[in-house]
Amino acid sequence: MLYVQQSLGPDEELVHIGQFHWSYTVAAFFSILWGIIASLAVITAAVFAYKKLGYFPEDVGWFQAIPYLHPLVRMGAFLVLVFGLLGFARMMIIQATTEIAITNQRVVYKRGLIARHVGEMSIDRIEGVNVLQTVMGRLLNYGRLAIRGMGIGEVILPTIEDPIVFRQAIERARSI
Repeated sequence: MLYVQQSLGPDEELVHIGQFHWSYTVAAFFSILWGIIASLAVITAAVFAYKKLGYFPEDVGWFQAIPYLHPLVRMGAFLVLVFGLLGFARMMIIQATTEIAITNQRVVYKRGLIARHVGEMSIDRIEGVNVLQTVMGRLLNYGRLAIRGMGIGEVILPTIEDPIVFRQAIERARSI
């Protein structure tokens, strides 16, 4: 919450801080898992094909055959693994650099690591708040919020935990 705390004005205080749902972190870890599975699939398919084509004897085991694979096959498997790790890193950076907060005067949505993108809306200019939840979101208590402002447009927040509580915090800040 570094940006929000630095940008607080006089007589402005935090009412609520929005956080990513735990399922976002699980999805990030699944990027690594899918990278590992895809990498193993590439190596397995290559070893199977090499054995069928007779490039090495039948008695060579699967792990013993890996060093005999073509370097491009091994490089491809490594790149698939790296893409899984990069997907994980991207999602974790997004989670670490996104700030969603409600103060008694405004709603703040900041994202970005190097370039900063900030969406702010004055509490008294909020026209309506829509909660967007799927069936799974209702079961696991996560969702998105679309905050409409008068003459400003709409700020759509990423998937957060407890979207109803966040919406209630906006209403509470409006009544202060």
